[in-house]
Amino acid sequence: MARRGENIYKRKDGRWEGRYKNGFKPDGKTKYSSVYGKSYAEVRSSLVQKRVQLQTEAPVCRLKFGEIIHIWLKSLKNTVKESTYANYLMKIEKHILSKLGGISYDKLTAETLNDFVAERLESGLSAKYVSDISVLIKSATKFAHRQYGYVDKAELMSLPKKDKSAPKLLLSNSEQNILTSNLMENISPSNAGILLSAATGMRIGELCALKWSDFDFEKSIVTVSRTMQRIKNRDGQGTKIIVTSPKSRTSLRGIPIPEFLKNVLIKVKTSNDSFMLSGNSRYVEPRTMQYRFKSVLKRLDLPQVSFHSLRHMFATKCVSLGIDVKTLSEILGHSSVKITLDRYVHSSMARKQSCMKLFSDSVSAA
Repeated sequence: MARRGENIYKRKDGRWEGRYKNGFKPDGKTKYSSVYGKSYAEVRSSLVQKRVQLQTEAPVCRLKFGEIIHIWLKSLKNTVKESTYANYLMKIEKHILSKLGGISYDKLTAETLNDFVAERLESGLSAKYVSDISVLIKSATKFAHRQYGYVDKAELMSLPKKDKSAPKLLLSNSEQNILTSNLMENISPSNAGILLSAATGMRIGELCALKWSDFDFEKSIVTVSRTMQRIKNRDGQGTKIIVTSPKSRTSLRGIPIPEFLKNVLIKVKTSNDSFMLSGNSRYVEPRTMQYRFKSVLKRLDLPQVSFHSLRHMFATKCVSLGIDVKTLSEILGHSSVKITLDRYVHSSMARKQSCMKLFSDSVSAA
């Protein structure tokens, strides 16, 4: 078995083998070479020498790291979604350039990069977010190595261990009932939209992109085929709204409309080519919908949860009702059941107590 963080193994013939990256194959995949020895220490020493040799032979790069990462980003312009490109650009400009952009690429070290990771974590950013930023750095240095033969400066950069997110603030069952009752009593396109998200787990961007043509009331199905986002322009100046395909293939889906909600939606329905939330050709963007949701919560004196919490509450309630996780995962548009369980299912104390009572009853009956 290889030791943690190394690529050194003991072979069946008794020898030790160490593998190291030695360029790329024609298909772009990493090419590996091996060194052999009678002991772990001998092979480890040989690996260090090989890596030093490869770095010595690599051309020296005088460009700043900021220039390298922009060259890499530009290479992605026609290969990733516009929203993905905007997300990368935001992270690079907000977090990477100010700290690492001015460093000459040949002076960049794993120690510098690991210090950057530690500093970002200490600033209060989550481990997952810092990991996402780190992946951009690794992708840029890998590109520099593959494209120009420069040393991959982030090869030994350590990604932070992703911690489990703190439980999201959710409305209690009684608070959810207050919200639902009030929305049902004050029907409007926006209130119907909040009810729809609460009853289907639909994302806010998907809700904002819905048109009445996406509803089939005879079959009681709403089809999710678009999402709306406000993103930064590619030139970095200003923002704009885009309507595009959902975040993944599995996000393209049909969701059954709950019977109690069907009549509510029919009451506010307008022409098929109109947006559901406005009733006309003008869209309601996600941040406006967030504001409207917060206003409803404030008026009802309910906790200021996020709009996305409706998705979490829907998933949690479905599990408590006994809906199987596979079906729930498909309704939410997840690529795997694991995502549904890890991110969106929250067990309340009442649910835990109920489970423990079932266990206690089974023991008593034995």
